[in-house]
Amino acid sequence: MRVVVTGSTGQLGSALRRMLDGHAVLGLVRPQHDITDMIAIDAAIQDFGPDVVVHTAAMTDVDGCERDPQMARRVNVLGTRNVAVAAHRAGAKMVYISTDYVFDGRKPEPYWEYDDVNPLSVYGRTKWLGEEVVRHLLSRHYIVRTAWLYGEGANNFVGTVLRLAEEHESLGMVTDEVGSPTFALDLAGAIARLVETPAYGTYHLCNAGTCSRYQWAREILDLAGYERVRLVPNQNYERLAPVPKRVALENFCAAELGITMRPWRDALRARFAVEHRK
Repeated sequence: MRVVVTGSTGQLGSALRRMLDGHAVLGLVRPQHDITDMIAIDAAIQDFGPDVVVHTAAMTDVDGCERDPQMARRVNVLGTRNVAVAAHRAGAKMVYISTDYVFDGRKPEPYWEYDDVNPLSVYGRTKWLGEEVVRHLLSRHYIVRTAWLYGEGANNFVGTVLRLAEEHESLGMVTDEVGSPTFALDLAGAIARLVETPAYGTYHLCNAGTCSRYQWAREILDLAGYERVRLVPNQNYERLAPVPKRVALENFCAAELGITMRPWRDALRARFAVEHRK
């Protein structure tokens, strides 16, 4: 299988390249392959002739999108249009990575794949518009919504908590933001299985279970040996972008194909085990 991965040096892009070892993979990254440059993206994808295009590149800085909505639209909507058009011209199917932030977090039960969306932020709205672009341009597509993604490096919530633990004896963490921490390697594995099927459509893929940011941080600290660091529970943390307070994603469609993901605590332990082996 020949696969193009946009944003291939990011958390999910890097994990996908590992999971697709043995396949022909072309990674596209800036500045050479800027997704907002339609000519450059189209040429790269046509030259490679992929079977699948996995579009992970995005503007994911939620507050940054709020500060610069024009750039967010340019990257998350126009950039997605460019990748989708190129995938269509190449005759490839496409995976679009979306987010739990397309929901408003007001539903007490888990969100199903076909629940109505109501994004609260510029980030959430532009990712939803990216979904719509893909739906309209490609019949052979997989839209994958995920949540609270982290990898093995430092540029994510896990790495931030560990850095703060080195610098402070106590940390404040919110108890009123609830979601599903998702290990990039687990998500990459699920996507690799999904693209082997002809079951196109919308999917919710994240590690099973939910927790608050406070609970997640406590688990991180305990696994890293920072039991001494005191966590102070907070609520109503003020930030520029409004975020959904509670989103649980129901994995119904992928589970019907036999694609499930382990509990978030097990995945977090695996992340630490991977780094320990390095």
